[in-house]
Amino acid sequence: MNEISLMGIITNRGMRDKFIAFFKQNNIHVTFATLGEGTASSAVLDYLGMEATEKALYFAFVTPDTWRHIRKELYTKVKIDIPGRGIAFLIPLSSIGGKGTLNYLTAGQEVVIEEESTLKNTDFELLVTIANAGYIETIMDAARSAKAPGGTVIHAKGTGAEHAKRFLGISLAEEKEMIFIVVRTEQKNTIMRAIMEQAGTKTPAGAISFSLPVTGTAGLRILEDKELM
Repeated sequence: MNEISLMGIITNRGMRDKFIAFFKQNNIHVTFATLGEGTASSAVLDYLGMEATEKALYFAFVTPDTWRHIRKELYTKVKIDIPGRGIAFLIPLSSIGGKGTLNYLTAGQEVVIEEESTLKNTDFELLVTIANAGYIETIMDAARSAKAPGGTVIHAKGTGAEHAKRFLGISLAEEKEMIFIVVRTEQKNTIMRAIMEQAGTKTPAGAISFSLPVTGTAGLRILEDKELM
């Protein structure tokens, strides 16, 4: 792929409308948002003249060209360098479950399909599945059928429903579940295929999946078992 990355932006919840408009102005039509809380100490907040704020975390998928443009815009229009305004970061993708999913997640951006990224030499990957709300067990049953370990769920809201209809042929609800599962690299394709077959876009769950490289782990029983063999 054309080095597609997962972009994360953490900012104050009160800036939601501004960021949604900002994304659309920069041809990012599919986003996923979840809530969090800041952890800055009261001393730091007092020094900056700020109050403790609730946070929002936005996820979107960007090409290198989109990121170069949006990074500049984050400084000039959002003023992200103002203390407490927010931060943005990128994580390279290892794989995406299907061309339709790729087109949906990058709607509005120019994507060139090339050879897959060379950033693949990792023993583990983080498999992320995004599905309609209410289908956590459906996703996990599918993943477990391919011998996946347990996962962690984040509740989120998504944008870009019209693009889901166009590229995936389905209608997706605004309310989402994001399921994170750390898996062995050699298991990833089998687990992703099981999720797509049992809970994919042709089912009510409407699940899409992608993976991110994991360069280090600790505390995973499956890793300990291998080392003890």
